[in-house]
Amino acid sequence: MTTEPLPTTSTAADLPSARAVESPDDGHGHGHGSEGLVKLAVGAIGIVFGDIGTSPLYAFRETFAGHHKLTLDPAHIMGVISLMFWSMMIVVTLKYVAIIMRADNKGEGGSLALLALVSGKTKTRRWSAGIILLGVFATSLFYGDSMITPAVSVLSAVEGLGVVSPTLGLFVLPIAVAILIGLFSIQSVGTGKVGLFFGPIMLVYFAVLAVLGVLSVSQTPGVLWALSPHYAVEFFLLDPLRAFLALGSVVLAVTGAEALYADMGHFGRRPIGVSWLFFVLPALMLNYMGQGALLFREGTAALESPFYMLAPDGLQLPLVLLATMAAIIASQAVISGAFSVTQQAIQLGFMPRLRIEHTSAVTAGQIYIPLVNWALMCFVILLVLFFRTSSNLTSAYGIAVTGAMTIDTCLLGVALTRLWNWPRFAAMPLLALFFLVDGAYLTANLTKIPDGGWFPLMIGFIIFTLLTTWSKGRKLMIDRLTESAMPVKVFITSAANSASRVPGTAVFMTSSAEGVPHALLHNLKHNKVLHERVILLTVKITGQPYWPEEDRAKTEALGEGFHRMVLRYGFMDDIDVPAALKGVDASGASFRMMDTSFFLSRQTLLASDRPGMMIWREKLFAWMLRNAESAMEFFRLPTNRVVELGSQVEI
Repeated sequence: MTTEPLPTTSTAADLPSARAVESPDDGHGHGHGSEGLVKLAVGAIGIVFGDIGTSPLYAFRETFAGHHKLTLDPAHIMGVISLMFWSMMIVVTLKYVAIIMRADNKGEGGSLALLALVSGKTKTRRWSAGIILLGVFATSLFYGDSMITPAVSVLSAVEGLGVVSPTLGLFVLPIAVAILIGLFSIQSVGTGKVGLFFGPIMLVYFAVLAVLGVLSVSQTPGVLWALSPHYAVEFFLLDPLRAFLALGSVVLAVTGAEALYADMGHFGRRPIGVSWLFFVLPALMLNYMGQGALLFREGTAALESPFYMLAPDGLQLPLVLLATMAAIIASQAVISGAFSVTQQAIQLGFMPRLRIEHTSAVTAGQIYIPLVNWALMCFVILLVLFFRTSSNLTSAYGIAVTGAMTIDTCLLGVALTRLWNWPRFAAMPLLALFFLVDGAYLTANLTKIPDGGWFPLMIGFIIFTLLTTWSKGRKLMIDRLTESAMPVKVFITSAANSASRVPGTAVFMTSSAEGVPHALLHNLKHNKVLHERVILLTVKITGQPYWPEEDRAKTEALGEGFHRMVLRYGFMDDIDVPAALKGVDASGASFRMMDTSFFLSRQTLLASDRPGMMIWREKLFAWMLRNAESAMEFFRLPTNRVVELGSQVEI
């Protein structure tokens, strides 16, 4: 399966994606304002670290009680703690915080933002299509991760009830499902107000992790020596096969590391780095060492749930409540991330238009996508009911995360060599280290495929097929429409004087800055009139996250009342065509919505034997096109001022 590099042609309402990507010019990205470092760091703790923060609920337990059980002896306990610590140092601290987060796209991070950034530097290379495919596949894997994270986080937190009292264990599944239904049901309200409580709750949660860890470590201080890397090396020398298989569970300690990069645009690199180094990392490691110390003392008696058994009996129920709140916050971050990634994919032309609701009049980034929300909820609940325990779910967890991390390393390689022009002697050893670590974790997780790892891979390949089919079909449609387009000058010369002119403004949404829109040709053919002012409007999505409003519109007079207009947006901008037109004067007159009509083309796709895509993919693309959100709603056009004209296109 192949796809094209990020396109440089434009799209609009008469095309499925409604826009395209162009290389960033001199636009300016958004900033983070003058908020204090401490305030941003606290906010980052509340939003960014929820996923990795809930890992102590299950990560350490799974290395010893999971599908590849380890002997519960000092060598293995110390080896696992050492592996977890150095994994956090190499993967999270060095790779993401110190290096990858420097590869920001005008302040924004994440696989798609990085893909848009590096694609401009690689589009002339033979391997550019491969880079695009890797970025798209990383995005596809994210959806698998966004289904598993809420399921495993909430389920592992609620399972603490079974530790408090075996009778309460019967209610774990119903309570987990109820919490998940409630969580997805409130998404349409928005997370602005709830977000104010995230920081303080997670501060308390991480503080509790640290305190519980310190209390346990103080009873067995020898566990502190596990921070030395030689224990990890000894683990592999002592039991190479089991050490390799253990990586599939150890990696659970760093799941959520990619969220640091994806959420960079909300808080900035420095606040996230400060939060990680001085608060989150110490709290996590103290807790893992505390769990290890507990296993030293209690042995298999504590293996059922070493996290909850760190707390005294009377405090286990409050700890369950606190952990459940942390799990909900971690789930919320992943769900919001799914909305954000979907919006970026739509803007970049990899997904059809979907209904996007804005839940905040102040913050553009707070969005809600109903289709994504309810689809995620159904899959998450099915996962909980199918796997039934967090231990079973962890078998499915890890493949999506390690796959995305490995792809991030590939994109980082392009950033180091093409964007930053690092010398090979500096870049290659670093990349070799990252590929070695990521490759080991990915390979170890592939052994989980029969036990549940097939699920995120299946979801990833389905989403990947949809994204690449849409991107390829969209390009083919642009090509077919361009082939039959009439030059604008020829049209103006022949039609301007022969057709009757009526008062008002007609805006024809067009996919290309060249040629005559099909809607204009059909309107003239059927109605035999032209408006006094005709605007050929193209919406372009740039390769940077945000585009400055003062440079939003470019207009060109074509003569005889015809004008060419291009509106530029960043791939994270909120697109509102009427709002953009209010600040534009074309032909010396401003736009009045009551005197303006918007003309859109709606294509009916005909599958053909022409070279392009296989027939089944053409039919899939046609189905996606039929179910895409109306361009009228997507561009926020006034409903009583829109005219749609249909046409047929063969691809």
